[in-house]
Amino acid sequence: MGCVAALDEPLKKILGGTTAKVLAEHLDLHTVGDLLHHYPRRYAERGELTRLADLPLDEHVTVVAQVADARVLTFNHGRGQRLEVTLTDGSGRLQLVFFGKGIHKPHKELLPGKRAMFAGKVSVFNRKLQLAHPEYQLLDRHVDGEAGEAGAVDAFANQLMPIYPACQQMASWKLAKAVDAVLPSAGDAVDPLPAALREGRALIPLPEALLKIHRPGSKADIADARSRLKWDEAFVLQVALARRRFAETQLPAVARAVTEGGILDAFDARLPFTLTDGQQKVSREIFGDLATEHPMHRLLQGEVGSGKAQPLDALVLTPGGFRPMGEMAPGTEVVVPNGEIALVDGVFPQGEREVWRLVLSDGSRIEADDEHLWIVGSRGTGERVLTTRELRADLLCPDGRPRWSIAPATPVDLEGGGDRPHDPYRLGLALGGEGAGERRVPDAYRNAPLKDRLAMVQGLMDAGGGPEGGAAVFRGAPAPLAGDLAWLVRSLGGCARITPVRDGACSVHVALPDGCPPFREGGVERAHPEAGDGFRRAVQAVEHVGRKPVQCISVAHPSRAYVTDHFTVTHNTMVALRAMLGVVDSGGQAAMLAPTEVLAQQHHRSVTEMMGELAEGGMLGGSDKGTKVVLLTGSMGVPARRQALLDLVTGEAGIVIGTHALIEDKVQFHDLGLVVVDEQHRFGVEQRDALRGKGNNSQGEKRTPHLLVMTATPIPRTVAMTVFGDLETSVLDQLPAGRSPIASHVVPAKDKPHFLARAWERVREEVAAGHQAYVVCPRIGDDEDEVAAKGGKKGAAGAKDAADTASSPEDIAEKRPPLAVLDIADQLAKGPLEGLRVAVLHGRMAPDDKDSVMRRFAAGELDVLVATTVIEVGVNVPNATAMVIMDADRFGVSQLHQLRGRVGRGSAPGLCLLVSEMPEASPARARLAAVAGTLDGFELSRIDLEQRREGDVLGQAQSGVRSSLRMLAVIEDEEVIAAAREEATAVVAADPELTGYPELRTALSALLDDEREQYLDKG
Repeated sequence: MGCVAALDEPLKKILGGTTAKVLAEHLDLHTVGDLLHHYPRRYAERGELTRLADLPLDEHVTVVAQVADARVLTFNHGRGQRLEVTLTDGSGRLQLVFFGKGIHKPHKELLPGKRAMFAGKVSVFNRKLQLAHPEYQLLDRHVDGEAGEAGAVDAFANQLMPIYPACQQMASWKLAKAVDAVLPSAGDAVDPLPAALREGRALIPLPEALLKIHRPGSKADIADARSRLKWDEAFVLQVALARRRFAETQLPAVARAVTEGGILDAFDARLPFTLTDGQQKVSREIFGDLATEHPMHRLLQGEVGSGKAQPLDALVLTPGGFRPMGEMAPGTEVVVPNGEIALVDGVFPQGEREVWRLVLSDGSRIEADDEHLWIVGSRGTGERVLTTRELRADLLCPDGRPRWSIAPATPVDLEGGGDRPHDPYRLGLALGGEGAGERRVPDAYRNAPLKDRLAMVQGLMDAGGGPEGGAAVFRGAPAPLAGDLAWLVRSLGGCARITPVRDGACSVHVALPDGCPPFREGGVERAHPEAGDGFRRAVQAVEHVGRKPVQCISVAHPSRAYVTDHFTVTHNTMVALRAMLGVVDSGGQAAMLAPTEVLAQQHHRSVTEMMGELAEGGMLGGSDKGTKVVLLTGSMGVPARRQALLDLVTGEAGIVIGTHALIEDKVQFHDLGLVVVDEQHRFGVEQRDALRGKGNNSQGEKRTPHLLVMTATPIPRTVAMTVFGDLETSVLDQLPAGRSPIASHVVPAKDKPHFLARAWERVREEVAAGHQAYVVCPRIGDDEDEVAAKGGKKGAAGAKDAADTASSPEDIAEKRPPLAVLDIADQLAKGPLEGLRVAVLHGRMAPDDKDSVMRRFAAGELDVLVATTVIEVGVNVPNATAMVIMDADRFGVSQLHQLRGRVGRGSAPGLCLLVSEMPEASPARARLAAVAGTLDGFELSRIDLEQRREGDVLGQAQSGVRSSLRMLAVIEDEEVIAAAREEATAVVAADPELTGYPELRTALSALLDDEREQYLDKG
């Protein structure tokens, strides 16, 4: 990294044109320095047999193995010959194949018992792994043949053989020879680390590190070299970021101290909740920065709202239908009130809290804690955001009528519940007919597109309903069917009221919006809602429910809102607004930059709602402490745009929310004090700086505004220190005490079969203690064709090692079909869980059967439920304490986390066992170990990042420049990065120009060519 000046020699001068061309074209290595920084991927020990069982398909590999068998076969009626060589290494076998004239040399050399290194691309032939025409290098000490070959063998005769990242055109040992040729130049490497730092951290000099990484004498040499080379990368990168931070602090800015008695205090006074400790801490950090005469440069991440929560069994609308709050996980898709889809980016269990139930005028009910926010309206005030506590305190008008009502969300198409084989209208007719009994609308037709839901309502109403005074009524519906009909009507944006009549039957009064006739055959075209009231439902009562486990979620959408039971809406708030109000109090203006018009409009609506009359400064009815909040987007009409520009330049508007339109030349501010950038990754440096460049005041003085960058995604701390390393970071990560703890463990079924046997014992122990368990499999297993196509069934309940049935390579874990519910349930019931009440649950079961199994499990009539991921939806059994996930490596991180959330919901602790046949060294196993190690959303974001590979933190993947990080792993090397950041900050503070560190300057200039400088700034 730091030896650019001395090691700039082109490779072709040393290695010759041919080799240099291959290295340049296939491995992007051009200079001596490039090759010296092409580090070995791992080291093979002489006598160590590399596991053939771990070979990845379609990758170029290097293996060390012994020849077990070699034979020449003929084909094409004797006209062609091929040499087949079988290798063994104790873990598995691998076939090599050579054709035509290429068979003579290997036929002479690859005799049974010979050991060699082999390199080639792994392919499959006849369902066996093979290498076709691999390169090889014999490793026996006594080799007859030319001196060159003997020398090459000697090169690998030492204890640790470096295995390099190679390519088809250049095998690992050829790379090793090339490295040998340039290794003497390592002595000229210019060391970028200051001597004091090197000595203080006990790091070896750079030339020594390069020698030891390529030609180690021992494992200790490798460790010394790695820690030194990681420090180089971390330190030079952190110096670059520290210099950027230092440069920011040298710019002048206006100190924006908080003034008492202003708009911020008025806003806080009308907040419907108290700020969490986390929000107060972050606000202190932000206001501390704003009060200095240098621009703030801060990243605010993990916006989690204010600890508002709902019970774990409250329903949240997703594109596949309603799912319990307890199943929400980072990455779950939810529906927001305007019908858009957004992701959950944070899940925050809140332990047990007092829960209240809102009773609405149509009979529907929704539960939440006292701090929960609701978007409600009244005739007098328009829409407002109120907590449950505020609703309770101010529920009725003086005349006793309900004061507040809740509007329906925008109706959306749903796609959950499975196949819909029947015409929904005809099915509705059948369900709505006489003698329907306890029939229900199947899930697939409830969680269906809008047109199918309307057709189902029309079928039910044509069969069992009729008009009644401009409305429509279904009479004599059994209670479950009445509930389903009401749900469908509400889901279409309509209103449904259920009235119990005789013998448990109900009447359902139905009103639907324009364009949704409740009948197909005659009846009324539509039911008119009360004038001006839409289909709002009044909040008639708020009842105390008692203590329940609750949690809150953060939604990655400007509205921070999601749709909950019966299409009502809940809402989270933004912390950045308080910073903007603080700047307005100090006489400045604040601008929020959103990436799209839709997001800008929603931010504007959200901010004006939260501020109420404070957002109407200078307007009739506005507060005397208020300010104007204006919206500026590209599609605004000319008069509205002209007025917004005028409000900005005169200072009438304290807050502007807009898109790229804010950046245009004609937009001028009276005194821009703060820029808030939402969804940072959507904006480049040019856009960010163009807006910050508008900080000149009306007298033309240059003033750099303060900068606050927001991201709703939890970012691992190490990534924040690198990708966003030029920003100070504030994290809103309040993770209050949650539900009962869940212990998670990986069970290596193939390496340690007795671990799996113990897992089934643990399940029996939980059942003996009065609890229940889930066993989850990736596949159903009732489709014989599917099974045949994937190569037959294979169970794991008895933990049979694949090698017991066959030792051929196709039996390695990746090649077999995923384990299936029906197979595993059968094996468990007859084997390790014999005598327990075991049942299956999967998506292809009839809805009635599914309901029956779920009800029996919830009632405690079953001990073990063997299921697919269908249990992510609709299953909430606090008594279930254990979960065994078979083939856990086949699931994604967020899915595992979601599944795991099904246990530990009651007072007893939960246990989750992740069963895998993957080898210990595999990435899949590493991922499972990481999931087992944490229940924290931030930590899981790290794991997810590891899974997707961090690429280059400076963004060179996009810019076409090769990654600057070869040794440093952003996730694993957190301690090194944090320490390097400290050291770099100290060095830059003492010597901003690095005049005393010429070697470090050289390394920096190599890292930061113009392109990288830009990407570094974009983060």
